[in-house]
Amino acid sequence: MKTILSLLLIFSFALNLHAQRPASTNYDESKVPEYTLPAVLTTSSGKKVRSAKVWEKSRRPEVLGLFAENIYGQMPLKYDRITYSIINEDRNSMNGKAHLKEVLIEVFNRNKSVKINLTLFIPNQKTGPAPVFLLINNRPKENTDPSRTVKSEFWPAEVLIEGGYAIAAFQVNDLAPDNKETFMNGALQLYPEQLNAENGMRAIGAWAWGASRVMDYFETDPQLDKKRVAVTGHSRGGKASLWAAANDQRFALCISNCSGNTGAALARRQFGERVKVINTVFPHWFNTNYKKYNDNEDQLPVDQHMLISLIAPRPVYATNASEDLWADPRGTFLSLKHAEEVYELYGLKSALPEVQPELNTPIIESPLAYHNREGKHDLTVYDWKQFIRFADSHYWGKKN
Repeated sequence: MKTILSLLLIFSFALNLHAQRPASTNYDESKVPEYTLPAVLTTSSGKKVRSAKVWEKSRRPEVLGLFAENIYGQMPLKYDRITYSIINEDRNSMNGKAHLKEVLIEVFNRNKSVKINLTLFIPNQKTGPAPVFLLINNRPKENTDPSRTVKSEFWPAEVLIEGGYAIAAFQVNDLAPDNKETFMNGALQLYPEQLNAENGMRAIGAWAWGASRVMDYFETDPQLDKKRVAVTGHSRGGKASLWAAANDQRFALCISNCSGNTGAALARRQFGERVKVINTVFPHWFNTNYKKYNDNEDQLPVDQHMLISLIAPRPVYATNASEDLWADPRGTFLSLKHAEEVYELYGLKSALPEVQPELNTPIIESPLAYHNREGKHDLTVYDWKQFIRFADSHYWGKKN
């Protein structure tokens, strides 16, 4: 029954999302306007950045500030205290292959609190602390069922455990309900001033903030390798994973699956979903300042290649699906390509080809990785298996 309910919810969401897509949406490459991307390695004063040291000291903080001011909102750093409680545990989950922990993370600030419910599986056969994949889950909680009664391709925990990885997830509604009327009923109760600020944090920012609070917990768990934590997300969760990794350098690897507009895809291409559509349909995702760029992408002081650049030198994997033109597969690939010059400052050579690779041809062994698989807007076992290969290529897996 739970499986049927989950499928119905996903189907309903897909129909609603499709209905919100305007008929005028551009899916024609010949209609992509000419555009000039902001120079990621030129400071606002016009100085060229030629070293990683100067990038980190001068340009990186500047770019991060531009994203916070104009798109994602401020990222509050202070809170009064945080607590962790194991509310359920099974050391022999998955027929003895995994150690299940259900962790309640509670963050307190100004006499209010927000509760984050974390589901975590750790491989029992791993010697030493396990590397971790953390999913920012934007689907119903049944997709990350701790009992494993429901086994969803969206979060194939058994596949990750078999690969030698811990796998964790929290649901976005714990931090900010994905609803324009109620999104403030979560982390934003701890920071009410954000709601009145033009550059204040909104839902995507709250989800990214929540990922960092989960990272706070990971640092306390001796079974986990805090130096090898990958943050990942699909669609709107993929937007949040990029913002989380940009802000929190404790995340050693970032994966963004089918994240599209204001995720990994370039805004200036005006292909698929555009800024005006996302701000109209989901006004609670990004800050008020972002509305200035509705039908006005060329005036943005940043574009999404610069968001990926903020994660350098840490590895980034972005993906697409062939039937998901809404998320602009080509624009995602180009965004990665335009981030290469920042990775080169660290002596990291991208293996991405000059042109977008064919379907089902992942580019894995690279600090900037990419694939475009056949199929729909979704997160699948195929995707997860490539993510494991990507982490393995950076010496994370059980064979390394």
